[in-house]
Amino acid sequence: MNVPPPRFPGERIRTDIERNILSGAWPPGTRVPSEHALMVQYGCSRMTVNKVLSALATAGLVVRRRHAGSFVAAPGGERAMMEIQNLAEEAARLGQPYRHEILARDLRPAKMLHVVCRHWIAGRPYAIEDRLIALAQVPEARDEPFTTLPPGTWLLRSAPWSEAEHVIRAVAADADTADRLAIDAGSACLQLHRRTWHDGRLVTDVTLTYPGDRHSFAGRFSPTGGQITRAVAAKAK
Repeated sequence: MNVPPPRFPGERIRTDIERNILSGAWPPGTRVPSEHALMVQYGCSRMTVNKVLSALATAGLVVRRRHAGSFVAAPGGERAMMEIQNLAEEAARLGQPYRHEILARDLRPAKMLHVVCRHWIAGRPYAIEDRLIALAQVPEARDEPFTTLPPGTWLLRSAPWSEAEHVIRAVAADADTADRLAIDAGSACLQLHRRTWHDGRLVTDVTLTYPGDRHSFAGRFSPTGGQITRAVAAKAK
């Protein structure tokens, strides 16, 4: 009887992880075993494990988060709507110039830093970012001026997170929002409210408000929740 040769460790790791995800044994948000744990379990190098996790992330099956680990990704449609967006990168994808300005910065009770930032793309106000940052989790934010990087981009690079909650709704612009976005008071806006945690502790709470007549959220995915082929978040029309 012919005995098939043993598979390479990388192939076994990927096959086992894919089986757990596609079977539903690991639902969205499940933390994938750490690189060290996979090295020990499969008797391979960190490079092998890293290559497998990178391939799974490219395939849309896992999400890798700096300092936090790898997690099972949400189905395609949910990923398209809930992707944490880097507005500077969005401007680059649109081929438009980007800049940001800090409109307000103050300390709030319970060791919260409050920051209001206005994002500009193509010379027009693109979004208002109203954010609270938990200094207990991100103490270095206290002295960060956010002049080089806007708060959201700075947090993505500086603070680990393991869980996020998003709510998207339509709102009418009040006088202050209308002035900041250069639209009429009462105009329709799209508003994204997001909170992120790390190991059960709040990292940040942010509300992003976009002019409704110039933005949309869209995603393309299969009925079975397959891989996204195109996803656009808050794209300027």
